[in-house]
Amino acid sequence: MTDYERVKGFREFYPEEMAARRTAIDTVEDAARRYGFREVGTPRVESARLYTDKSGEDILEELYSFEDKAGRRVALTPELTPTVARMVVARQQALTKPIKWVSTRPFWRYEQVQQGRFREFYQTNVDIFGSAEPTADAEVLAVAAEALTDLGVTGEDFEFRVSHRDVLGGLLGDFEGEVDTRAAIRAIDKREKITPEEYAALLREAGLSDRQVGQLDDLLATPADRLDELIAFADVEEAVENLEAVLAAAERRGVREYCTLSLTTARGLDYYTGVVFECFDSTGELNRSVFGGGRYDDLIESFGGQPTPAVGVAAGSSTIALLCQRAGVWPEERIATDYYVLQVGETAETAGRIARELRDRGHVVETDIAGRSFGAQLEYADSINAETVVIVGERDLADGQVTLKEMTSGEQVQVPVESFPGEHDRPTVEQFS
Repeated sequence: MTDYERVKGFREFYPEEMAARRTAIDTVEDAARRYGFREVGTPRVESARLYTDKSGEDILEELYSFEDKAGRRVALTPELTPTVARMVVARQQALTKPIKWVSTRPFWRYEQVQQGRFREFYQTNVDIFGSAEPTADAEVLAVAAEALTDLGVTGEDFEFRVSHRDVLGGLLGDFEGEVDTRAAIRAIDKREKITPEEYAALLREAGLSDRQVGQLDDLLATPADRLDELIAFADVEEAVENLEAVLAAAERRGVREYCTLSLTTARGLDYYTGVVFECFDSTGELNRSVFGGGRYDDLIESFGGQPTPAVGVAAGSSTIALLCQRAGVWPEERIATDYYVLQVGETAETAGRIARELRDRGHVVETDIAGRSFGAQLEYADSINAETVVIVGERDLADGQVTLKEMTSGEQVQVPVESFPGEHDRPTVEQFS
């Protein structure tokens, strides 16, 4: 046993676990690629100013920040949005609009470790820059929905709770007295995570009276078919129309069934400006959001660029895994091997040729690299879940043969070595029987 312990909040994945994670990540990315999103690579370390200029020095307490050897204050990236915003500003004139980017990579935050939340975590980010149309919001929703359904999750397993930050801001701004809208929205964002008493206390701290807290709750419970009642209360007509337009566009893309109006969904980050949404487990077994996203039209300009509308989603790998596991559709945690080329005696040259030709066809192929006996090689082939073993032995080669053995059934057949693998893309025992 080693005395070295893994750092709290950081995870490791052995091959079987990583095989399932890779399948899930590839599935999410493939959904984005089908919509024309292009992969970008981004730095793991940024200047700490990228975060402190927007959120203040206190944000450093939540980051892995440090002084590098050049005396610069830097931080491991806690999220992707500021980075891609900076990248857009750097080449804004040269980039064709709309800009559609996707990226899967790790991030780091120094925060309390809990279910589905770690200090190092992986996210797939999908972002659109340069379109203010509701169809852009709907496309992000569609990518997120298709990623989940491609993984096998159904509409009975998840829902997108959709809201609009300007509806919240407009309602709060219409209350009498001095209401701290930002603080109130942050309180609304925490509503599901704290007690009713704590929630009411936060709203009172933001400037609402007890009567206004109750009135706000009534307004936030307004159903989708009565949003005109909100317009009668406050100047939110434009925001309501935009929200309805996004939901209509989601209907045209076939994903409206996954969307539920939820005016209490706020998203805590200050840079959100329009429609926002969070994905939740429909059964309630997962007590936190799976992932979320929304519109952030002012961020590019705040980084020194031209006014550029933007919308995106950040899908966390760990929370998607929790949803899939709860729904019983998480990919099997199992490594797979197409062929194991087993060597007996002085057969390395022929075994090497067969292994190369099988790999050229795109198969996963292993062969002996440890000088094992016949029995030990066969045990190893079984341990790596080899589908087929190609036995290349001295006696068989003397007769111009090799043996194919199907590991599941135990069936085997001899085939001419000169015609193996031949013209077969995926040679099997059955083909040569």
